[in-house]
Amino acid sequence: MERFGCFGGVITTVGMETLGWYRYEGTVDTEGIGREMERAAERMGGTTKWSYNDSDCLDAEKFKLVADNLVMEAGVRPILHCVATEILAGPDNTIQGIVTESKSGRQAILAHRVVDCTGDADIAHLAGCPYTVLPMNDRMGCTQVFNAAGVDTKEFLDYTRENPRTYDDWSNGSNDEWKQDTTGKEDGLNTPFLDTEFDKAAELGIISTDEAANMSGSWSALSEAGEATNLNLVHVKGYDILDVNDLTKAEMESRQQIPQALAAMTAVIPGFEKAKLRNIGMTIGTRDSRKIVGRFNLTEDDVRNQLRCADGIGVFPEFIDGYNILILPTSGRYFQVPYGCILPQNVDNLLVAGRCVAGDKYSHAAMRNMMACTVTGQGAGVAAAVSVREGTSTANVDITKVQEELRKQGVKLD
Repeated sequence: MERFGCFGGVITTVGMETLGWYRYEGTVDTEGIGREMERAAERMGGTTKWSYNDSDCLDAEKFKLVADNLVMEAGVRPILHCVATEILAGPDNTIQGIVTESKSGRQAILAHRVVDCTGDADIAHLAGCPYTVLPMNDRMGCTQVFNAAGVDTKEFLDYTRENPRTYDDWSNGSNDEWKQDTTGKEDGLNTPFLDTEFDKAAELGIISTDEAANMSGSWSALSEAGEATNLNLVHVKGYDILDVNDLTKAEMESRQQIPQALAAMTAVIPGFEKAKLRNIGMTIGTRDSRKIVGRFNLTEDDVRNQLRCADGIGVFPEFIDGYNILILPTSGRYFQVPYGCILPQNVDNLLVAGRCVAGDKYSHAAMRNMMACTVTGQGAGVAAAVSVREGTSTANVDITKVQEELRKQGVKLD
């Protein structure tokens, strides 16, 4: 069940086209459904290579078709344009389904197992599971991704080669949001970063200094048709994305900044002189809300020091990106993702996958990344299926049987 009109999540609705942009030399990556999604997109002509390493950029529009194909090929019965408004509680603290709202009115879906992939732990919240939320000033901001057309991509690439940026430039720029604590090995790596260009536009009077302060970040894929997509350049902070009024303000405020950002780019960036707005993401990109309290809660030490656990459902490289920390997995380090972090407390037969899995803010900076979300998503789906097949609950499922099935599906577990 999906609240928007397409599957693909942040890829298709926000326009974030890099499932994993961290694949610099030395990375030991995850395997499983995330890599399958990339390969399926490649087969359909929906990928290009990221500019500075071996990562793939997905075409967000074409991925809507890729996702449809994956869902149909798997025999899934899809329901789009539908949201959950309440849970159906069973005996002994179990969940038995959800109540939905859609154009069809209020309906119920009965289910043996429910997997919460809302990103905000909405189902877990409705079920009364404990969770944590950071104080407002500590939360990561929101981003309105936009795409431009009419770009002279050759001229722009020439400009980026003549003005190379590294991750050290993130920390030395004018925007405090991009100042990063690294291990040092990241600092000299090349990155698609724009920052000083907006300061220059402010000096020329194209945009205000206040507007420039909210503009910096990364560019991504460039097409032969002159498109620059996944422009991750407009950000807002200080909004509670669990409050519909705040979310509305964040959405509209960030959209209002896009014409100014594009005006700055056309004025000062070679190759963008004739660029026009192509489209804005279907929804604002959000990063920070509820995190469940799980049967196991990941910590900074776990994601920075190669956690090993008996209930692993996959691995994720030592890639930490958030709260002004940037660690790239160029040394081949990785940690195991425990089943316990997707198991909420107080409710059985409910699993949680995605950025709201259990942990602290530092583990969140790893687990919020899209490829990590595919690890917990596949682990949750397999655990749900195995528990139904074996006649157990999600809390009591035999983890060795879950791991056996994950291995059959090509998941790297250790």
